[in-house]
Amino acid sequence: MFNCRGIFVQYGSFDRGKKFQQYRRISTLKEYVLISAEEMMVECFRVNERGLWELSTYAEGEEIYLSSVDFRCAIELLYEDVVLEDAESEKAI
Repeated sequence: MFNCRGIFVQYGSFDRGKKFQQYRRISTLKEYVLISAEEMMVECFRVNERGLWELSTYAEGEEIYLSSVDFRCAIELLYEDVVLEDAESEKAI
């Protein structure tokens, strides 16, 4: 049996809802993480004790906690050496 604890996805501008709907069908999935490619933001969906999905959103200056792998870090570490799309667009203007 496949044991999936967490799925980590980098996303831009596309329909996230349909993919998340499909991933929720994985019975062992406990955490679904979206990492923005456009701004410093991470969205983490977790299954709570009642079996409902809850959202935690992290932004610049915050510490991310991924319970499925017991991992903590500053959001800035995820974006180290990353040039965000919005930042590049603003420079071009």
